[in-house]
Amino acid sequence: MAKLKDMKNNTKAPERTLKLEPHQIVIKPIVTEKGMWQVAELNQYKFKVNPLATKTEIKDAVQRLFEVKVVGVSTMVRKGKLRRSRFKMGRTKDVKQAIVTLAPEDKIELF
Repeated sequence: MAKLKDMKNNTKAPERTLKLEPHQIVIKPIVTEKGMWQVAELNQYKFKVNPLATKTEIKDAVQRLFEVKVVGVSTMVRKGKLRRSRFKMGRTKDVKQAIVTLAPEDKIELF
């Protein structure tokens, strides 16, 4: 609701005071069959990232950590699943993922 109200009044949302380092933003790569296909065919890499990180922060972090040129960043939040433990229902944590597209001449060596 606050974001919608800010957009109507053309005011800027308050700045975040927390400054994350690149190794705090990119947590780990996600290696799956589909991910390896994306690496080979589309030059895209998938990472688990900090939920507070923005697309520009993710882009800067990948460029600084791996010394590559990032063309685009897509993010998604995978909602936690319901899990049962004995007689109680619980929920796993939400996970933010980023798909990073690199320039055609750049590669990241995962293994």
